[in-house]
Amino acid sequence: METIGGNGVTARERPGWKPKKLREHREAHGLTLEQVGEQVRNIAEILKLTPVPQGNFQTVFNHESKKSYPDPRYQRAYCALFGATPWELGFRDKLPHEEEQQLPKLTPERDMVTGAHVQAVESALLQIDAAGEVDHHGLRHRLMDAWRRRHTGGDPHRPHMLLVGGYAGSGKSELAEFISYLTGWPRLDKDSLTRPLVEALLTAHGGDPHDRHTPLYLERAREAEYQCLMESAYDNIRAGISTVLDAPFLKELSDPAWMERLANKCRSFGAELAVVWVRCDHDSMREYITLRSAARDAWKLANWDEYIRGVDEGFAPKVDHFVVDNRLGGAVSLTDQAKLALGRMYA
Repeated sequence: METIGGNGVTARERPGWKPKKLREHREAHGLTLEQVGEQVRNIAEILKLTPVPQGNFQTVFNHESKKSYPDPRYQRAYCALFGATPWELGFRDKLPHEEEQQLPKLTPERDMVTGAHVQAVESALLQIDAAGEVDHHGLRHRLMDAWRRRHTGGDPHRPHMLLVGGYAGSGKSELAEFISYLTGWPRLDKDSLTRPLVEALLTAHGGDPHDRHTPLYLERAREAEYQCLMESAYDNIRAGISTVLDAPFLKELSDPAWMERLANKCRSFGAELAVVWVRCDHDSMREYITLRSAARDAWKLANWDEYIRGVDEGFAPKVDHFVVDNRLGGAVSLTDQAKLALGRMYA
């Protein structure tokens, strides 16, 4: 059974959806519907959630009364506002891996002086788990150390090249942006870096500039696109600058030989290489892709069934890597809370 809420979002029965939890958190914080709406808008702007949600009292009321299910922007803003997880706010049930995790409880903003910003960062980094024999504790320590050094000056360690991969809409860009924000390492986003070049190349060959699925793109543009990304990263690493690379890397992470060549090249520069794979579910990917409204996603949305047949939820890189489970947006909501806490500390 489905209904249409006041903000035009279709509401339906969803596993674990308990709207009263959202109301309970609002009332426990002593906030009115209008105040929550205003703070949701403010948080969305801080976290750069686009398009910025309306955040009016009617929308908040609809979410609390089960008239409409909050889309990912609202869920992220609510989680950041109340310092809570999606399941604590009643948006869904816990996933199996979340049942096993013991996440530190975030400290209210008024108690920031006790170190809540450190706890928020640690909670977010707990989402990085091991897949195989890699040392996830070592990577977490490295990221925390880089964050601390960013505010004390100097970093004597070897530079890192960190590849953050995942399907479109998986949340990889949000995670890569968070790591960059945390450490001060530059983030190289494949699309931002190469889109004008790729669009010009496709147009010159008589194709659609937004094509990302036909043989024209796959055979003529993709290799050059990734080569531009990697050459830019090598320039940073040669200069001793740790760098975060943000791209799907589906072909590359399926090719152990390509990854071995990359690892050897990093070693020749005196750099460390690490791979993070962001795991997500099909429904969440579609929600994120729909919300970002990028021209390059038009074919995916228009041919969703065909596109999703090629998306393997269980895909894992064929190389040693770390994994972040962002099914139903759980990991991204924690990085949002950490970014908000850090923004309050260092604003």
